Amino acid sequence: MNLGLGEVGKPGGACGSGTLGSARAVLERFASKPRAALDGKLWVQWQPPGCTAISLHRRLCPLFTGLAFMLRLTDVHLPLDHSEHALKEAVLDRLGITADHLQRLHIFRRAFDARKKSAIQLVYTVDVEVNDESLLLSRRLPKLGPTPDLNYQFVAQAPARAGLRPVVVGFGPCGLFAALILAQSGFRPIIIERGKPVRERTKDTFGLWRKRELHPESNVQFGEGGAGTFSDGKLWTQVSDPRHYGRKVLEEFVKADAPPEILYVSKPHIGTFRLVKMIEQMRASIIALGGEFRFEQKLDRLEIVNGAVRGLHLSTGEQIEADHVVLAIGHSARDTFQLVHDAGVHVEAKPFSIGFRIEHPQSLIDRARFGVNAGNPILGAADYKLVHHASNGRSVYSFCMCPGGTVIAAASEPGRVVTNGMSQYSRNERNANAGIVVGITPADYPGGPLAGIEFQRQIESRAFEIGGADYDAPGQLVGDFIAARPSTTWGSVVPSYQPGVKLGSLDQVLPAYAIEAIREALPAFDKQIRGFAMHDAVLTGVETRTSSPVRIRRGENFQSINTVGLYPAGEGAGYAGGIMSAAIDGIRVAEAVAQSICARHK
Repeated sequence: MNLGLGEVGKPGGACGSGTLGSARAVLERFASKPRAALDGKLWVQWQPPGCTAISLHRRLCPLFTGLAFMLRLTDVHLPLDHSEHALKEAVLDRLGITADHLQRLHIFRRAFDARKKSAIQLVYTVDVEVNDESLLLSRRLPKLGPTPDLNYQFVAQAPARAGLRPVVVGFGPCGLFAALILAQSGFRPIIIERGKPVRERTKDTFGLWRKRELHPESNVQFGEGGAGTFSDGKLWTQVSDPRHYGRKVLEEFVKADAPPEILYVSKPHIGTFRLVKMIEQMRASIIALGGEFRFEQKLDRLEIVNGAVRGLHLSTGEQIEADHVVLAIGHSARDTFQLVHDAGVHVEAKPFSIGFRIEHPQSLIDRARFGVNAGNPILGAADYKLVHHASNGRSVYSFCMCPGGTVIAAASEPGRVVTNGMSQYSRNERNANAGIVVGITPADYPGGPLAGIEFQRQIESRAFEIGGADYDAPGQLVGDFIAARPSTTWGSVVPSYQPGVKLGSLDQVLPAYAIEAIREALPAFDKQIRGFAMHDAVLTGVETRTSSPVRIRRGENFQSINTVGLYPAGEGAGYAGGIMSAAIDGIRVAEAVAQSICARHK
């Protein structure tokens, strides 16, 4: 039983009056229900002025007779090799209760602390149901509190006469969740995707890797699932998420056949091949709810009248009348950035990063991070996150680290080379890879809102030429790069990039300030991960698509600051970075669209 904000203390909800009495009334309605019927999830997300969440529980505790709500206990530390019963025993000890008082224990999250490699610990967050929750809360035990309600609450449902259907342009992680939320809310969105369905797109992507055949509209960047389909499939983010949208994302992925463990491991990931099947299932769900797809149809023109969107013109000649358009186009839709800018929509340049991909033996990273515990299946393949502030004022950092993965060709325009990283769910390839990138700002590429795009193109074209003009990537051994001498023969690390890597010097691929900063950073990183600057590690160029080079600025209502009805969203618009943050932004934008449509039809 979930009593969310829509039911307690919110005008228009089940209670509506917003008083303590209204909360009490809801509780009294359910006071006679058996504990099992409530499924341990009774938690009122509302606080009267001056009350804390816990004091609200304590004030209402007489009404919890026969009811149950879950408590969350954090930071339960256990050895990596702990026994099956150790977690329960540790929880009982922390709570100071006996086993007969513990009714249910659920693992919400499992992480690990590897700061001491010889004694790695697992760190649990657990939800528990006990006989007398209010008594435990009154004891104010450290790191114990009510379990928050993580259930997604829809903000609006489509009215009977909703008017024009919302349109979502782009079907990467952001567009996918924008479309899904709109469909689940009854708005029957129309989805425009310039690329192909995911399975056909996968075949075209392999065409570049295996046959040097680039399909400009069907590749790593464009097509159903977006760039995140060919990645490590990381499903965590550091963005603020007070409404628990991330949980909604994970639960929808599990419904689409993702492994259930993504709901509780601290750094969940899926991997490319699993994502393909999941995306197909989610598309089917959207269609079943009235959504409609247009694949291989590119946005050709925005119809804007008096500063408001009125429709779209597609490359096929089709025209769609629309007054709510979600622009979820991804960070590589350069022609669409130009189109939007030419239409008068406010676009501005933003910082991004450039660099190379680095590859090491995964076993080296495992030993450096986990010591004697390297290879433990609970830990999996080790990752890392590194930062160095160079003496020339530049910041160098690791980006999109892919344990047990491959470096992939990620170009979307002919005559250019771009790299990215990818892992499968198993993460069992021989090499670890990550971007080693340098932060740059619009001051490095002056010339207007779209100048960063031209800057990217120049670097990618140089990489294409230095690699041999056949989509091979330029490469260099780390030892030779640090010593500023060209590489001539491979060492112990075999590069994974396909179609191939041409050895030589990378000095001319990036601007001198970036080369200087990376050359300084690699030995510094070796102090954090022993062996990181090993001579035979491989650098492959270039990494330019770390994030969008533009921002399509929006206001607090999620609409473009100068174009009503246009909702810039996700990574391409400059509001996300990675699968999870893009998906969360898609949900937030979908909610804004739903509320706007409903407001117009009151």
